[in-house]
Amino acid sequence: MGLLTFTLNVTLDGCVDHQEGIADDETHALFTRLMDESGAMLWGRVTYEMMEVHWPAVARGDVEAPPALREWAAKLEAKPKYVVSSTRKDFPWTNSHHVAGDLRAEVQKLKDANPAGVLLCSGNLAAELDRLDLIDEYQLLVHPRIAGHGPTLYQGGLPGTRELELLSAQPLRNGAVALHYRRAR
Repeated sequence: MGLLTFTLNVTLDGCVDHQEGIADDETHALFTRLMDESGAMLWGRVTYEMMEVHWPAVARGDVEAPPALREWAAKLEAKPKYVVSSTRKDFPWTNSHHVAGDLRAEVQKLKDANPAGVLLCSGNLAAELDRLDLIDEYQLLVHPRIAGHGPTLYQGGLPGTRELELLSAQPLRNGAVALHYRRAR
């Protein structure tokens, strides 16, 4: 069985707005490595829709992008992408699959089918999967910024505190810190 790893960019004040992170070659290399190491990606519909309007065009070469972004886009194109949505059924982007039905059972099936693990990249979906006790690890990139606005990580709350065990902390040249935690069970 593979692990479900939640990964996201977050500012010091907990903001997870995708426009608030530092997007440079080093951060893209970090997320490319995380994607390479996983068997599949798991997103909510909102994240999927945000990604599908940009990254397929980069992968096709329709949008000018530096080499690190082209590499990310090409690998993302090939990676299986699973999308949780109750409002949308059609996901035409290459290697995209709809996750429907019982969320706990379907995500557990994904974990079981992907020994290399599943990379979860959606904040709202992560909160729901954490409530279902399905997240095994957290790899957060904490940016040296205070956004002063939301959305924030787990803004809807959780039923209880999650105890975590630090596996690694890696500072990046841009001042961000990559934190890797395992859920303490």
